[in-house]
Amino acid sequence: MIGTHIRRVLRAGITSFWRNGSVSIASISIVVLALFMIGSVLFANVLLTATLVQVESKVDVSVYFKPDATEFDIDAIQKSLEQLPEIAAVEYISREQTLAEFRERHRDNALISNSLIELGDNPFGATLNVRAKSPSDYESVALFFEQGKFESIDKINYRKNKVVIDRLAALIESSRQIGIAVAAVFSAVAMLVVFNTIRLAIFSAKEEIGVMKLVGASRNFIRSPFLVIGALYGISASLITMFIFWGLTFWLGPKSESFFAGINLYQYFMEHFLQVFAIFLIGGVLLGVVSSYIAVRKYLRV
Repeated sequence: MIGTHIRRVLRAGITSFWRNGSVSIASISIVVLALFMIGSVLFANVLLTATLVQVESKVDVSVYFKPDATEFDIDAIQKSLEQLPEIAAVEYISREQTLAEFRERHRDNALISNSLIELGDNPFGATLNVRAKSPSDYESVALFFEQGKFESIDKINYRKNKVVIDRLAALIESSRQIGIAVAAVFSAVAMLVVFNTIRLAIFSAKEEIGVMKLVGASRNFIRSPFLVIGALYGISASLITMFIFWGLTFWLGPKSESFFAGINLYQYFMEHFLQVFAIFLIGGVLLGVVSSYIAVRKYLRV
């Protein structure tokens, strides 16, 4: 009995889907547009996040030691830093390496080269480049040094870089909030548009629904074919949207790799093919089914 009911509902939904071809095409097109907007936000967020992560990885705090600082003191501070949960990495640069890099940068400046020769000694101290897990964690790193009052440390460039670090942290957080907000707005707009479009499909079958009510058809039986139609809209739209993004990412892949932190959109799309398809399929079916349910209940009072 249940199997027969399901077959009848599916047959009625599929028949109505094909019978109202122009309405179906219009509805699918709108769902495709909605999914395309959501997909665009998804891929834009991937590119933005990758770019921000790359920039974030290049931000650090440099700790400059006095020339007479002992290796024991430097090693002790480095180990203390590495134990902090906020720290991602600590790079040690020796006095000799600092001097060699300084000479390389100013190899064409005879005055500086001669001055170093006149000094006869290495005027530079060792350096620790400290990279935190998040830009917001650098404040904790600065407090660690301020509270420690290490006499072997000459200076820390945190305060100098604080403006850049704070802006980066704010940019990362804002981009995430904007991405969520844009996705929510697009979903709401798509829901409204799909709702009105599917309402037209239901209105075109109003007489048929009236006859079904007169012969005693249940509410669920009358409503179910329209839910099937909504699901078919979502399934069809998700397949079309996947095909569109396949071609679009194939074309944009090399360009995105050049401009956005080495991220190839086509490779990302193929590597996450099932996840992306699941997002489109679930989103499309939900848009179609929920819109159909609301439209039937509100406008036909089934």
